[in-house]
Amino acid sequence: MSPLRSTPDGEAAPVPSDPGSTPFESWDRPRSGWMLPGRCRTPRRRTLMLEVTARALFPTVLVFSIYLLCVGHYGPGGGFSAGLVAGLAFVLRYLAGGSTDPGAVIAIRPPVLMGVGLTVAVLTALVPLAFGNPVLSSAKFAVPLGLLGKLEIVTSLFLDVGVYLLIVGVVLDLLRALGSGIERDMRGAGEPT
Repeated sequence: MSPLRSTPDGEAAPVPSDPGSTPFESWDRPRSGWMLPGRCRTPRRRTLMLEVTARALFPTVLVFSIYLLCVGHYGPGGGFSAGLVAGLAFVLRYLAGGSTDPGAVIAIRPPVLMGVGLTVAVLTALVPLAFGNPVLSSAKFAVPLGLLGKLEIVTSLFLDVGVYLLIVGVVLDLLRALGSGIERDMRGAGEPT
């Protein structure tokens, strides 16, 4: 909403936000960044509707991926499909914000995420050997929660967590590698950044 100024005949008229522009030229220009980390992109390359939608859907899709991760043994889901869903959330965030918005307030290094995921998955697969069981054997534990009852945890959930972290790391690494090449080509073609 632009401020109002009075005219000689006493009526209120809108004041243009930019000198030399009409009030209707800049009404749809974003005044601040919708995506928190990173600098704002140029107004010509921003899509406000996509940024708002990505900001609303990103946490919802991540929560859905955690749901898929947790119910993977009792229904459709698991580490791989949950990792792909989380990866799609990061792709949506990248499409809306570009390389200035990696999708997190804390910078995540994809190789570290892949390494942690692979380590968790391999250790989960090999731990049963220490107890004389075959590789990838799983056990079920019940954790009492007091008034809420008990929570049953299957040890193969840790394998799924490792696969989840590995897949998310791979998607973030692909976005970093492919996205930087696309943006470099766009800068080389003379488009403003």
